[in-house]
Amino acid sequence: MAMPVQRPHVGIDVGKFRLDIATDDGGHQSIENTPTAIGEWLDSLGESVRIALEATSHYHLELALEAHRRGHEIFLINGYRLNRYRDSIGTRAKTDAGDARLLLRYLSREIDELRPWSPPGKAYRQLQTLLRRRATLVQVRVALQQSLAGIPTLKASLQRIVAQLKQTDQLIQKHIRQCLKEAGWEADAKRCQAIEGVGPVTAASLTTLFHRGNFRNSDAFIAFLGLDVRVRDSGIKSGKRRLTRQGDPEARRLLYLAAMQAKRQPAWEAFYQRHVARGMAPTQSLVALARKLARVAFSLMQKQTDYVPRIPCGET
Repeated sequence: MAMPVQRPHVGIDVGKFRLDIATDDGGHQSIENTPTAIGEWLDSLGESVRIALEATSHYHLELALEAHRRGHEIFLINGYRLNRYRDSIGTRAKTDAGDARLLLRYLSREIDELRPWSPPGKAYRQLQTLLRRRATLVQVRVALQQSLAGIPTLKASLQRIVAQLKQTDQLIQKHIRQCLKEAGWEADAKRCQAIEGVGPVTAASLTTLFHRGNFRNSDAFIAFLGLDVRVRDSGIKSGKRRLTRQGDPEARRLLYLAAMQAKRQPAWEAFYQRHVARGMAPTQSLVALARKLARVAFSLMQKQTDYVPRIPCGET
């Protein structure tokens, strides 16, 4: 029986300006992170390879998209997992070349546990870009308001800046609605927005992420959002439960804010209070509520049904 041919493995550390590349024959090279340099490097490969990248903002996208288009297998490695992996093998130094070799080692040893990356559609990329740009805008606005609020002489200037930022926010939201409509996801966004506490931006985020992949069930969707819980128990010791926090941090922030609104609504107040009564901190109870809202949104979009409030709301 013929043995399957093993594809060569490559680890690439992605920077804004450069790519450090490690190959499983011990080779290393550094190239510019530009379409031309990426194309020339891919031309030099001559065969299909497996490439491990750490997702870094949007700087990895040009390489990932072009390599995937040419038939290479792409694996995006979570930064948190990679850091823990680095600590577990006792690596002391952190360099770009070292990170490329680390990605190569991780890919070679964990290949059976990894899922190949597939490029998101155009609508997903557009909406994610708009949602992240809006998140930056909101952060800037809040920071300015907090920083300059105590200076009376700057009050008028601050008001003008905030008004302009809010106007830009409204423009971004208009583009988000237009993208949802063009993608045919407008109905799903309306389904999500019908849930108490879920506003238009949160609904857009949930809808966008739902259409990113073919999720088996709500648990897979929750894990994709990073709202699943990491358990660390040993013997009779029960460790702290923490969120994995993988996936999109802006989606988690929006869902947390949605939970803060939902807990004041009759449909969800009892749900929130039950978790508090169990001894959970308010923040933990809000996270549980955010997770419940995400599950409800997933069910509505999966089954293509409209939201019908239930009082009292059921448990997770």
